Amino acid sequence: MITSASASTLFSRLRHIIATKPMVRGMISYSILWPTGSLLQQTMENKKFGDYDWKRVLRYSMYGSLYVAPTLHYFMRLTSHMWPVISLRTGIYKAVLDQMAYGPFAVTSFYLLMTLMESKTWDEACTEVKNKFFPTYKVGLCVWPILQTINYSFVPERNRLIYVSVCSLIWTSFLAYVKQMDAAHLAEFKEHQPHLRHSQN
Repeated sequence: MITSASASTLFSRLRHIIATKPMVRGMISYSILWPTGSLLQQTMENKKFGDYDWKRVLRYSMYGSLYVAPTLHYFMRLTSHMWPVISLRTGIYKAVLDQMAYGPFAVTSFYLLMTLMESKTWDEACTEVKNKFFPTYKVGLCVWPILQTINYSFVPERNRLIYVSVCSLIWTSFLAYVKQMDAAHLAEFKEHQPHLRHSQN
């Protein structure tokens, strides 16, 4: 039987872990915000509460908390070891590295692993990456360099993962939107990215 004293002790330990373990805080945040992004995207599809694809929501929660949060946490720790001084200049360096290294990795991982989590084949997952990587990455280049420069320049290291998770709410909705695109809508989406279209010809 759980007494009030033991419950209080358990709660205190949990608070201590959350306060001292940035990755744990990030995992909790991503487990909430990524499925919220999926729900926002499904709402834009005019779905009602009873029509939501809850399995899809669960996939986003698992992917965000168990994959995105840990990989991003360790990548940001790596950049902190490379440039330990916090300044605008080092923040720009880190943001550039983020877009050159982690950005492509994150976009590829999202389409590859989320497609596999839908019980589709490896070939289907690779096709998903091939078709949707560049349109997604190009949009990310318009958003994340600014957000990550702010993050690396002004946000304390212990709070950076939380900062990114909050910023990624709309981004996750965008990822979910592109993830659900069929070939026709994807082609139309690419038509609004002329520089991308020329680069792929």
